[in-house]
Amino acid sequence: MKIETLNISEDFYSVQGEGQTSGVPAYFIRLKACNLMCGGADGSLMKEGKATWWCDTEYVWRKGLEKPFEYLEDRWREENILEWIKEGRVNLIWTGGEPTIPKNQRAIVAFLQWFYEKHGLPRSEFKVFNEIETNGTIYIEDELFEKLDQINCSVKLENSGMSKERRINPGSIERIMSHRNYWFKFVISTEECLQEIERDFIKPFNIPPKRVLMMPGLDKQENYHERTKFCMEMGKKYGYTGLTRLHVSAWDQTTGV
Repeated sequence: MKIETLNISEDFYSVQGEGQTSGVPAYFIRLKACNLMCGGADGSLMKEGKATWWCDTEYVWRKGLEKPFEYLEDRWREENILEWIKEGRVNLIWTGGEPTIPKNQRAIVAFLQWFYEKHGLPRSEFKVFNEIETNGTIYIEDELFEKLDQINCSVKLENSGMSKERRINPGSIERIMSHRNYWFKFVISTEECLQEIERDFIKPFNIPPKRVLMMPGLDKQENYHERTKFCMEMGKKYGYTGLTRLHVSAWDQTTGV
């Protein structure tokens, strides 16, 4: 069956606020559905004391509409960024939910093939830069893997309320580490988070320290500087890269910007 749509929950033009490409103009495509429910549905696990945080985009990714491929191209024309996307000046960020859910993987591949063919150039001559934001629990198939320019893996910790069996999939993590450009983006709230990260991820999978990025657990401007400072101090203490969340600094607690 030919795929001609993407199940999009949200899409918008902004700047990458996290990770290795922080500050780069980016177009975010948030696809519907996730295989995890961090914090529980509507924050239920957090309310029960079984999690310390709740996925702040749940109310967005649980909804979605099947939109034709032309929709995104029309949006890029409206924003006057179509040529910039083709030139790699504006990154495409495939996110969710979880964009590696098999249905989403197939749709992304079909869209990119459609886009490249429509514009009449072989993939090797395009400079479109595709990033994907994944929780690292689902194996990325060859068809998508080969089209990705960067993989940002943000695995979940015990404080998500999800079981270890659901959060950690060795095969999918090893697959990510075989990519030419991958990064592990860990969100930390306490030093115990960092100790868990080393115990369950960095040491067991031999993740190179230079591929480890730390982000502060924050979603509001009111504690932005204190949490960013904490992350920087942990970077100094443990020897990993400490970053912040630029979009929170600029736009506070919101989505779609």
